[in-house]
Amino acid sequence: MKKIVIIICVLGCINIGQSQTIEKFSIDSGGASASEGGIQILYTIGEVVVQETTTASFSISEGFINSSFRLKVSPEVYLQGPILNPDIVGLMNDDLRIANFIPTTSPYADNTSCNASVFSITGNDAIVDWVWVEVRASNDNTKLLNGKSALLQRDGDVVDIDGTSTLTMNAPPKDHFVLIKHRNHLGAMSQLPIVLAEDVTTIVDFTDSAFNTYGTNAQALLSSGDSALWAGDVNSNGQVRYLGPNNDTNSIKDAVLFDTGNSSNSNFYPYSAYDNADINMNGQVRYLGPGNDTNILKDIILSHPNNGAFSNFFPFTTQIPNLL
Repeated sequence: MKKIVIIICVLGCINIGQSQTIEKFSIDSGGASASEGGIQILYTIGEVVVQETTTASFSISEGFINSSFRLKVSPEVYLQGPILNPDIVGLMNDDLRIANFIPTTSPYADNTSCNASVFSITGNDAIVDWVWVEVRASNDNTKLLNGKSALLQRDGDVVDIDGTSTLTMNAPPKDHFVLIKHRNHLGAMSQLPIVLAEDVTTIVDFTDSAFNTYGTNAQALLSSGDSALWAGDVNSNGQVRYLGPNNDTNSIKDAVLFDTGNSSNSNFYPYSAYDNADINMNGQVRYLGPGNDTNILKDIILSHPNNGAFSNFFPFTTQIPNLL
């Protein structure tokens, strides 16, 4: 777990005579952040004894000025699962949203929550699911600077938790690696650091097959020519595997057999849920039977460009470096 230490510096002048006084003055805001050995340090310098006031042209606040470093990042990404058989070409299916399965609280570490009304948006901007976005240090792509939950629209836009706004990340304005993850897809990271600024929205288009990602074949190439995150990491171990040790097929089977509604312990039992075993994210998990997730997983394994022998035992892993 990353520890965060916040240091606030206040500068002032004290005149010593018959009494002590604090002179009123202000200084420019400043500060930075740094990470080392699992500890993130944030520090700011601020102002003292300044009356809070706001006009059309400036804002002064009493107390401390926080260094925001709110970088505007606009990732674009497709998930292979919901775009394998799209209802509309170029748009991911939003079956989970239609079925009211997407939780208002993110499934990722920060437990961010959104208003349920966000999922009432339809069309190109309808929400497909939660995703996780990170920025990492340009001199070491194993060092996390900031990570947060975000929402993914059908057209691939990644937005903030209001469902429409540009995503902001708290990190110093400079070059950073940008990566994106999903709960049952393999994540991808930019091959090179990307210039990110506070006042400029930077588009990071993972859907563009010409966009270079870290590693080899980090994303799937769709029939449209676009790229998408690989689907099938059901057990969230950073690997997609149909047969062999720790395979995702068994995870699909277990999800079906252990569902409380499957009283007959049938391998053909389908159940509706928000579950990692739902590879195509249609709101239903099936181990056997029509449109089952097991066959979808098998097709993904056989389609990987490194699986030259078309082996059912072929595994492939995420290309994102592990955090130190």
